[in-house]
Amino acid sequence: MPKHPVPKKKTTKRVSKQRYGSFKTKVLKRLTNEVALSKCSNCGEMHRSHHVCNACGQYRGRQVIDKQKKIDKITTIKA
Repeated sequence: MPKHPVPKKKTTKRVSKQRYGSFKTKVLKRLTNEVALSKCSNCGEMHRSHHVCNACGQYRGRQVIDKQKKIDKITTIKA
């Protein structure tokens, strides 16, 4: 039966957390640099590329999400 590698000493919680914490921060830094933003052709606000604009609801010149409808729905009160 083959022998498995066995650690000589127990790794403490602090060491484990430091290792995984540094990995997490590296990944987050890489991801924040990778997000591509572009300017909306309708309202001029910055939004993620290939996504619907959060401000006006348009994508590639078409109205995809009706923002006015959502605002009306919130402001009207039915008695």
